[in-house]
Amino acid sequence: MKRLSKIKIKWSSSFAYAIGLITTDGSLSIDRRHINFTSKDENLVVLFKKCLDIDNKIGRKARGGEKEKKYYQVQFGDRNFYDFLLSIGLMPAKSKKLNGLSIPNKYLFDFLRGCIDGDGSIKTFKHPESKNPQLRVSIASASKKFLDWLQYKNSLFDLKGYIMRGSRVYVLQYAMADSIKLLNKVYYKNCPTSLSRKFLSAEVFLRT
Repeated sequence: MKRLSKIKIKWSSSFAYAIGLITTDGSLSIDRRHINFTSKDENLVVLFKKCLDIDNKIGRKARGGEKEKKYYQVQFGDRNFYDFLLSIGLMPAKSKKLNGLSIPNKYLFDFLRGCIDGDGSIKTFKHPESKNPQLRVSIASASKKFLDWLQYKNSLFDLKGYIMRGSRVYVLQYAMADSIKLLNKVYYKNCPTSLSRKFLSAEVFLRT
């Protein structure tokens, strides 16, 4: 008997964005069925649900031994979607094991927008000496292999980033000129889905 799917498995801008969110802030259960997405930002969980067209209830949870439930989460079961996620390179307990993923080039920057909204940042500041405005777009991950892959994929579009090691994670970062180029690819005209507060940080640098 053919298994029914809750998730429509078809690449699109919104679907790729959701895959980016799962890659950064999602997890696959060892039961080979359930997928969880957790974020401090409730709006991001709402966007995730909208992209995958699911109506599961949003719950609250604590992390790292904390008692306060300050994280929002949604969990759902779908074996077909779970198997699809495995097929593109995701896995349970992926944080340090994650490598390159099978993302169609057509949807790479939608996927990347999801990664930025999940574990990325768009920061502006003044250079300490020249006082000129600066911009840094960065994505953090516990897996250097994943960031190596992401850096390579972006280099195919003439984007030059560099990877640094932080106290707990690695960070793929882009200097000002490449950050501007990257933001214009990620937030292309009429891109369907993004977290509003990060889009507002990017908007001033967009040419469209």
